[in-house]
Amino acid sequence: MSLSPTRRRVAVVGTGAIVAGSHLPALRAHSDRVELVAAVDVDQERLGAFRELAGDQVAGYTSTDAMLDAERPDLVLIGTPPSLHRDQTVAALKAGAWVLCEKPLTLSLAEYDEIAAAEEASGAYAAVVFQHRYGSGAVHARELITSGELGAPLVAHCQTTWHRDAAYYAVPWRGKWASEGGGPTMGHGIHQYDLMLHLLGEWEEIRAMAARLVHDTESEDVSTALVRFRSGALATVVNSVLSPDEVSRIRVDCADATVELTHLYGHGNDSWTYTPAPHVASERATAWRTPASDVPSSHTAQLGALLDAYDTGTRPPGSGRDARATLEFAAALYKAAFTGRPVHAGEIVPGDPFYEAMHGESPDWAPKERA
Repeated sequence: MSLSPTRRRVAVVGTGAIVAGSHLPALRAHSDRVELVAAVDVDQERLGAFRELAGDQVAGYTSTDAMLDAERPDLVLIGTPPSLHRDQTVAALKAGAWVLCEKPLTLSLAEYDEIAAAEEASGAYAAVVFQHRYGSGAVHARELITSGELGAPLVAHCQTTWHRDAAYYAVPWRGKWASEGGGPTMGHGIHQYDLMLHLLGEWEEIRAMAARLVHDTESEDVSTALVRFRSGALATVVNSVLSPDEVSRIRVDCADATVELTHLYGHGNDSWTYTPAPHVASERATAWRTPASDVPSSHTAQLGALLDAYDTGTRPPGSGRDARATLEFAAALYKAAFTGRPVHAGEIVPGDPFYEAMHGESPDWAPKERA
């Protein structure tokens, strides 16, 4: 049976928990638009277990290059450790495939710009998984904020306070700059402050602190930041893996309303609340209520947006300059924390040590030994 012209051939690279638990359900939800044709993993046992789950029609490979040569997929979903993302993404782009890659897409701005060059050469696109943007509650909140319906944004708080124990960091690639790219600033809080940036737009200046308070890692286990946006709004950001009471939260105080999101790993419409200022008429506030349809933030929602872009041949959301801005924010937070001075948007360019690595060769943070 031949495929519909709009049904895309998809391969996954990495078959661990994030791919089996999030990407595979997303592919199944869009089965009328995609067909999973191949999976790649260096661990044969894990690959076999995934193929049992996904179906025997999925071809198995232990090499990304071999898979790309044999299968020529339209789209590659990448769920491997962060140090592999750049090379696997570039290889897929060179093969003409679009990419949807887990965060962080790269370990540095320098690596990100290599992917941008590969995009330009191939005509394909690479997007990063920032699924919290795609829930209906987030779409609704962004429309209200950017349209000015809630008044000017004034004050924001962005909180990722999670808990990770010693067993979590026993995984060899975690907690190391060369394999993870950073601590909770890169690996955990990035989802929340990506959504904050999506809601509030371009930032202007950041001041920050970071520390290792519990875990024996190269990177931080907590960071905090103060941010000034180009609109004039001010924000606080906390990224922690030291917090027994886990929560993810964004609050934006606008001139006419406070909008607040409270959840942990994903949100629905009920996760959002709107509190009108005293001067706001009740009829106006009623219009702020969450939309009728409830689309949870998820890989499924983001995959749908990417497939829409594929069908029209346009750059997908969560790619290009848009996704780079979130990575630049992370680099700026680290630079501000490790140098003790404010960092402005656009200042981290080639030649800046924080362009090449998130630790910026800072004496107290850069690894002592090189491989």
